[in-house]
Formats: sequence, structure tokens, C-alpha cells
Amino acid sequence: MRILHTKLGSYWYPEGPLAPTHPFLITMMPFSFAYGAIVALRNKLYDRGILRQVKLPCPVISIGNITAGGTGKTPMTVLTANGLKARGFRPAVLSRGYGGRLTTSGNVVSDGTGILLGPDAAGDEPVLIATAAPGIPVLTGPDRCVSGKFAIEKFGADVLVLDDAFQHRRLFRDVNIVLLDKDRPFGNGRLLPAGPLREPPAALNRADVIVETGISRGEKERKKPAVPDSIPVFRARYQPLEIIQGSYNQILPPGVLQGKKIYAFTGIAAPDKFRATLEEMGAKIIKFLAFPDHYFYKQADVQAIAREAKALNAEMLITTEKDGVKLLKFQDFYRKIVILRVGLQMDPDERNFLETMETILRR
Repeated sequence: MRILHTKLGSYWYPEGPLAPTHPFLITMMPFSFAYGAIVALRNKLYDRGILRQVKLPCPVISIGNITAGGTGKTPMTVLTANGLKARGFRPAVLSRGYGGRLTTSGNVVSDGTGILLGPDAAGDEPVLIATAAPGIPVLTGPDRCVSGKFAIEKFGADVLVLDDAFQHRRLFRDVNIVLLDKDRPFGNGRLLPAGPLREPPAALNRADVIVETGISRGEKERKKPAVPDSIPVFRARYQPLEIIQGSYNQILPPGVLQGKKIYAFTGIAAPDKFRATLEEMGAKIIKFLAFPDHYFYKQADVQAIAREAKALNAEMLITTEKDGVKLLKFQDFYRKIVILRVGLQMDPDERNFLETMETILRR
């Protein structure tokens, strides 16, 4: 599975252009044409009002992208929800709950006072959001209209933040925030499954705000993405927040990775970003193991990782916070690992971003 995941990524994000006669494209393009036709028809039905949207009695913010994979949607959801709460709003976060066993809607991952569901039931990202956004209710379910109504009635939410919902058009939203990876915004430029695009780049016309993610510290502003001038564009970079040893109660100093022989592993959509962050922090990576996104670890996995790290004389075992919420059930292994918490930081000014959100919500 890991080999297939890596191979697919090399086709979706190649170092150079793929020739139209490449065997992968020849095989996949018929499926991409079919997928594109379905996406175009669905969007046309919503644009013309044939498929009707549900409007809830409070503002809705959608955070999403037009590619499959990681552009920072979850940390942007956390940043937005926490920022709105600090400005006096009562936000609730709605997630699809991908990877969780619950298939109903309105599942309460957090009621704002504590986490009520684990990653096996609710999915890894909702639990991560609930951990990183204390005091904010987090709900899951495929029908976000149902989850949204429940959040309003049960928790008094006055703004709903949807994680990964740009394509979820059934629920009307007041703000569409779309994230683009600044280095590879459209991959190879082809629709799924021949490429990573969920929708053609023209779908960005539905956006109210664009956020370019993956900006380097101190990077000068570049040319604005090809979107209408009326759409504001913000920039954000990945920022290490905390290094946690085996428990959320033991915080390590920022320089602890400097020069250390690190065994790193993760199951996120963009593992290369995790690796780059570790290298920027001075870690000497002796092994980097990438599992598929949303991977749920088994006992055999953690045993193999621990065994190999010992054989390689690794000084530290490190993973992401998203992986960490799924490793809590392996307590012996969990105590041996270090977790890196990473968030998004607006570059240069988070206040302008939040003021833009507040202006739209209060109009």
C-alpha cells in the first residue's frame, strides 16, 4: 500500500511534465473524463438552482481545496475557529469524519468541555481539531446540514466552520476559503484519478478567500495566483508549535531535535512537508516512513517501527499530532515517541485575515 501511495504521488506531482502518451495517463484519462463530466453536471445543477442548497440560520464558513491531499485544511480550520472564538463568536466545527466507523450525522466529538469520541469512531482529523481547539464543539457526519442544525440547537453556535467542504455544495456557505499549495497548486493539472484535481482550476471563481500555504519564513510576496482581483489572497506558513514527549503534559524545548538521529513516520496527505519541517529544525533523519493518509496503525506496525528504530540506533522516534491521536491506544509505544505539533501562521498578518472573516460574517 505504501509503495502504491508513493508511486501515485510521483505521477500526480511529477518533477517534469508527463507526456500524454505516458502509460499512466493513457490508462487513467478515460476515468478522469468521466469524473470531470459528473463534476461539471453537478456544479451546473447547483449553479442553476436545480439542486437546492440548504441555508442554516447562522453564517457558515467552508475551508477546502480543489486537490486531493494536504494543503493545510485542518490547521486552517483550527486557526479560523480559535480566531473567531477569540473575537466573541461561538463557533462549532463540522467535519465529514473520514476514517471513523460512525456513519450517522450529528456525532459529538467534543462538546466544548471534553473529547467524547476517539479516532476509531470519529476519524483522526476531528479528534485532532477537538484537541487543538478547546472550548469549541466539534461534530461529524456526512450530512452537514443535520450536524449544523444540531450544533446550533444544542450548543448555541452562531457560526459554523466546515472542514474540507468546498465540494460539499448542498449546505449554503457565506464564506468559501480555498487553500492552494504554493509550490504545486494543481499538481499535473489533471482531474482525478489521472491527477490530484477534484475540480478544474476554474472552480476557484467560487472562492471568497484564497490562502496560499507552504510559504517559507521571510519569503517575499510572489505573483498573485490566477484568480479574479476581487478575491483576496492571503499567505500562510507551517509553524512548529510544540514538541511533546509521550504525553501531552511534557513539553520539550524547541531545539531538542538539533543534531539528533531521528526515526520519523507519519500517515498524512503530504509527508514531504513533515520531513521538510524536521530538517529545518535540525534533525538528522536516518529513516522516514510514510503511510497512506488517515492510516490506522496496527500492533504489528508499531512493533516493527520500534524494532527498526532500535536497530538503527535512533535517538528519537517522532510523528505528527494527527498520527498521535491514533497511537494513544498503544500506550507502551506511545510513551516512547515524540509528537510534533504544527500549525499554520498567516504571513505576515493573521489579524487581517480574521478581520476579513469578521467583516463578511457581520455584514
